[in-house]
Amino acid sequence: MKFLLIKILLSFSIFTIYAHADIQLIKKENSDSNTTLLVVAGIHGDEPGGYFAASILATHYKINSKNLWIIPNLNKKSIQRNRRGIYGDMNRKFSILKKKDKDKKIIDEIKKIILEKKISLVLNLHDGHGFYRKENHGKIFNPNAWGQTCVIDQYDLNITQPFGNLNKIAVDVKNAMNKKLLKEHHSFDVKNTNTKFDDEAMQLSLTYFAVTHNKPAFAIESSKNLSSLSEKVFYQLLAIEEFMNIMGISFSRKFKLNENDLNKILNNYGDFNINNNFSLNLTNIKKSLSYIPIKSKDNVFEFSNILGSVVQTRKTLNVFIGNKKVITLKPQYFKIAKTCADKFDVIIDEKLVSLNKTSDFFVNNDFNIVRKDDYRVNVIGFTSKKYKNESGISIKLNHLNKRFSIDKSNKIYRIEFYKNNEFCFMSKVHFK
Repeated sequence: MKFLLIKILLSFSIFTIYAHADIQLIKKENSDSNTTLLVVAGIHGDEPGGYFAASILATHYKINSKNLWIIPNLNKKSIQRNRRGIYGDMNRKFSILKKKDKDKKIIDEIKKIILEKKISLVLNLHDGHGFYRKENHGKIFNPNAWGQTCVIDQYDLNITQPFGNLNKIAVDVKNAMNKKLLKEHHSFDVKNTNTKFDDEAMQLSLTYFAVTHNKPAFAIESSKNLSSLSEKVFYQLLAIEEFMNIMGISFSRKFKLNENDLNKILNNYGDFNINNNFSLNLTNIKKSLSYIPIKSKDNVFEFSNILGSVVQTRKTLNVFIGNKKVITLKPQYFKIAKTCADKFDVIIDEKLVSLNKTSDFFVNNDFNIVRKDDYRVNVIGFTSKKYKNESGISIKLNHLNKRFSIDKSNKIYRIEFYKNNEFCFMSKVHFK
């Protein structure tokens, strides 16, 4: 089976998506300046604070001046498996790389993006172990920890440009962040790896590649030991905002930067659409659904969440938001009807309504799909040997088997429309 995956984004602001190899590059640009911040997330698949922060940055921030480029999920396959790197550590491949390395195409493309003339500063988002302290205070708080740091490879760059003083910028960001901590022990600091002389491993990293090409670059490390994803995302976004302030990038957002608002955004997985005729809201959805009508090949998958993806196995479609497997779908293969009605009629609580195909509708008591020639209706969860076509029947919530509901509350059910045994579209009924 061959599946075509396409992402669509419901955004707070207007932006453009560019495809570079397997890289999703989102550009939020204005015509007032070439000053551009590049934010890269997801180079390590088991560090969700970075890529969930980048997804919110892409979908919930408006850039009012200058430019912001975002790569939210650089190492997508490793993100799906929640592993640091399924083909090795991608952040150790920016110096010498074998031609057969499975990450080579992505590495070559991200290098090209970093070196674009327009890029003024690069941020690489990570989650690091522990809480960095200059003195040793135990296994979690010590100089070997990486968490809660702004990492620089060297003190400054030998270039005459506004962002060449890496240490001063990192210190300014750290000082601003430490005035807005959620808890006192979350304090940020600057970690200078002095890469050229002291750290051979870091000489292979993305940020060192950037600085050796005179591109100011920093790594932001929220702590893996923070208690929640929302805390990690909070500090990542706080750091990014401070960098945007330093760069004179004007931005706005419609949410408050706090745990409560971030949790609401993170727990909203958005919509998943198949072939423009079958749609599921992934929030509060059950872990598994069966008999999903799709084509045997060339299906088109669309997400409103920028981190949405599908992993195909022989018998299932696993739907992910970042590293979280939200639902497993078990497909049933049908031909898709080429000529289907754009609307259907339904009697909702004794009132006749005409709806667009794939529309959801809400019911207090009962509903009845109006019968139409050549069409067969299948209400998933309604079982009766008496009816092969379930249109023209008044159906209440207690007529439906809860096992077939879409949501965990057992209030949402699928209604499928077929024409001459070919699948047309699916609607959903919500019982109040």
